[in-house]
Amino acid sequence: MPRIAGVDIPEKKKILYSLQYIHGIGPKFAADILAQTGIDKDRRAGDLNDQELSSINAVIDTGFVVEGALRRQVQQDIQRLKDIRAYRGDRHRRGLPVRGQRTRTNARTRKGRKKTVAGKKGVKG
Repeated sequence: MPRIAGVDIPEKKKILYSLQYIHGIGPKFAADILAQTGIDKDRRAGDLNDQELSSINAVIDTGFVVEGALRRQVQQDIQRLKDIRAYRGDRHRRGLPVRGQRTRTNARTRKGRKKTVAGKKGVKG
């Protein structure tokens, strides 16, 4: 299995899609990397030789923040928001949606499972 940027990528897939298994590389960056190295995007990852793999590695190392460094940078950005007591940092701290989504309904991914609160059964006037 070929290793690029410290990540095992699937060898049976086309290199354009295999590169996207690296955290921080999406469709556009994968296409850009292949254009810079001059590798055909339709070739399979397992068919690349060592020289082509090393050229892809060199491009990624010089121009992209990927994997561990990217995860660390994102965590530092979130921690900075928490430290300066920004609204977004407060939403991160409480485990609520950060980007303005509604929370009256939905938002279950961030809030977790429903916690049923015993309320009044009905209002009698």
